[in-house]
Amino acid sequence: MKVEGSCFCGAVRFEAEVDPERVSICHCTDCQELTGTAYRVSVRAQGDQFKLVSGTPKTYVKTAESGSKRAQVFCPECGSQLYAHSVDGPRNYSLRVGVLRQRRELAPRRQIWCQSAFGWTQDLSGLPRTERQ
Repeated sequence: MKVEGSCFCGAVRFEAEVDPERVSICHCTDCQELTGTAYRVSVRAQGDQFKLVSGTPKTYVKTAESGSKRAQVFCPECGSQLYAHSVDGPRNYSLRVGVLRQRRELAPRRQIWCQSAFGWTQDLSGLPRTERQ
């Protein structure tokens, strides 16, 4: 599936080919802290299936608990988190689903790092809903 992504302000744009079956939710504490929320939703893209179309994003290299390094890429203007990629070895991308134009079509297929998940994230169906605010 071809996807198109951009930051909130439009300064950085990219496109990629992804497999919708590879959409996942990560509950790790790094993702919680980097997003400022309960979890992150991402979809994988192989390095040769990713293209930066415009803009010059900023990169922060994070070292995971395992010691592996991942480049966290974001817009230097609006701060939107766009994707992450491997630093060592073959470059593979984790695209942030929220910045993809096709985000409604990319439902999560699995969850990882569930030991760090907040209990309340598992069932939000009982909360009052407001369609707009």
